[in-house]
Amino acid sequence: MRARALLRLLLPVLLVSAALAQDFTLPEVVMLPVEPVSLHPGESVPIRLSFRIKDGFHINSSKPIQQNLIPTSVKLSPPSDILVGKFTYPAGELMQLPFMPDEKLSVYSGVFQVSGLLKTTNAISPSTYRVRGVLRYQACTDRQCFPPRTTEFAFDVKVVRVKHPRRNPPQSPHAHS
Repeated sequence: MRARALLRLLLPVLLVSAALAQDFTLPEVVMLPVEPVSLHPGESVPIRLSFRIKDGFHINSSKPIQQNLIPTSVKLSPPSDILVGKFTYPAGELMQLPFMPDEKLSVYSGVFQVSGLLKTTNAISPSTYRVRGVLRYQACTDRQCFPPRTTEFAFDVKVVRVKHPRRNPPQSPHAHS
């Protein structure tokens, strides 16, 4: 009896919660696979990191127009013998929202790319290294903004040995053709 009474009380709450959960989706930005990165000790190579923003959302660009908005940023934490150059972000798309008809926002939506440069020291040993990173962003819909979020990601960098051209040793003076 008590179980039925409790179920009668909780069933409406559970149904309303399930309906709300279907309408309430959180923003999500994921990193797309990185093209294989391979370089020699002491060499630098450009990298391109691509991110996909969940449909229905946009995020502030790296240079939002309003000072109080959180800019999108990428930070890498590479191993000690890998250095990271400055990142280049795309220009934001100007967007006007219904609740702010007098202001435009600089945003990214869909897929966007951040470009940078990786460089290795001459002392690095040939191997595969894991580079970890964080994307920080603030996402919004056309109705509301969400608190800033971070998305962690990682990719591999392969450092390969420098191949020196092989030269044939000089012929012995005693060799005859």
